[in-house]
Amino acid sequence: FALTGGSAQHLAHMEAEKRAAVLHELFGVKGNSIGISYLRISIGSSDLNDHVYSYDDMPAGQSDAELKRFSLEPDRAELIPVLKEILAINPKIEILGSPWSAPAWMKTNDNSKGGKLKPEYYGTYARYFVKYIEGMKALGIKIGAITVQNEPLNAKNTPSMLMSAEEEDLFIKEHLGPAFKAAKIRTKIIVYDHNCNVPEYAMSILKDAKAARYVDGSGFHLYEGKIE
Repeated sequence: FALTGGSAQHLAHMEAEKRAAVLHELFGVKGNSIGISYLRISIGSSDLNDHVYSYDDMPAGQSDAELKRFSLEPDRAELIPVLKEILAINPKIEILGSPWSAPAWMKTNDNSKGGKLKPEYYGTYARYFVKYIEGMKALGIKIGAITVQNEPLNAKNTPSMLMSAEEEDLFIKEHLGPAFKAAKIRTKIIVYDHNCNVPEYAMSILKDAKAARYVDGSGFHLYEGKIE
């Protein structure tokens, strides 16, 4: 299941007693509770937030290559408190983080929608993932896995970012994988994260031994293609 920004917002604004009842029904393991054990969240905003943000937004024309402005503050009001309530109910739940876009200043179109990650920011974006995982850990939230890019072949969402299989392969083997290794991060790396009709995207990365050594699996969406 996914805890979207919109869902977190609604939950955060509920009366505490009613929110607790809903969360216990979803994540508890006793009585009629359904015991959700795996949860997907967005890294930064998704297209199911009420506004667009990353963890390092800058004014137009400015950049932050050293990530001095990086902050999880946008998630502190709603998502993080709800996650902590969920973890109090089920401390063993697995959490998967997925980004819809890199910060706009890292992209070819300087926009949260569409565009690609500029090659000169591959290393910076890898450190962005590291700071995210370490920052969440400091708050008591373990990110068990991440996908490199939600729907990397879709530039129509707000936010969104295109990333070809070749680009994702390069990003993993030369930047993200080594950055995780250097920081001693054991969070799993999941490739692709898009529809079943382009399995060759994932396969091409898994066939590259230099990238595949950092990869734990492939993510598929069930909108298009044959699920089998």
